[in-house]
Amino acid sequence: METLTVVGSGVMGRGIAYAAALGGFHVFLHDVNEENLDKAKNYIETEMRKSAKKGYLNHDQVTAALSSLEFTTDLKTAAENADVVIEAVFEMMELKIDIFKQLDQYCQEHTILATNTSTMSPTEIAAQTSRPEKCIAMHFFNPVHKMKLIEIIRGLQTSDETVDKAKEIGRKLNKETVEVNEFPGFVTSRMNCLIGNEAMNLLMEGVASAEDIDKAMKLGLNHPMGPLALADLVGLDTRLRNMEYLHKTLGEKYRPCPLLIKYVKAGRLGRKFGIGFYEYEV
Repeated sequence: METLTVVGSGVMGRGIAYAAALGGFHVFLHDVNEENLDKAKNYIETEMRKSAKKGYLNHDQVTAALSSLEFTTDLKTAAENADVVIEAVFEMMELKIDIFKQLDQYCQEHTILATNTSTMSPTEIAAQTSRPEKCIAMHFFNPVHKMKLIEIIRGLQTSDETVDKAKEIGRKLNKETVEVNEFPGFVTSRMNCLIGNEAMNLLMEGVASAEDIDKAMKLGLNHPMGPLALADLVGLDTRLRNMEYLHKTLGEKYRPCPLLIKYVKAGRLGRKFGIGFYEYEV
């Protein structure tokens, strides 16, 4: 496996491209929007040079990684020579299925198709292709270049060979992997959504301020980041979509907090928009 394509240049997509370039892959980053690609390119270059200044990377690593990246708005160009494609678009099943159908047409027979999803069914997505045995979910975490874990979720027809190759990709990206049997929310998202939703309920009920809820979880339960700050980082629109999916598939305990719904309606979508549970400079 030498060529890796990422579909979607948002926060997760650009992070996966960053890690893959450092991992020695030739990387294509695709997006339908040229401006988004320019932003992703600038982000990757800036973050790599920051890491070099801090001593985490050397000059040769940065030069090699940046030279291995290509950016394109044409999906066929991005996918036709890929050994693995990782889709990293919004958590919308219809969108993911549409992309996988296109990838199934453009990619070579051996190409693995992976979805970076935190909740959704790789079996349902894979069923829309002619290669369900080569489809899998690889759940990365934000920020990708710092977080060490990838959840690997096999669909109903995912082959052992595909799982092994997904784990190999994880090793090349300097990540640890856990193998999860498909079930809505997998492991981390089920736990994280419940914790975050309860933190939102606490805030809505006036039990404590956002700052004190997060401080309690960090200092009392040793969480590296408070659940409300984490929700802001993920994006409240993304968190709401995750909660709605889990509520639909797993039942009442995953009903989204009314405060989350209100914030999304108000456009308070988190860090990327400058305001969520906290305010940020953008």
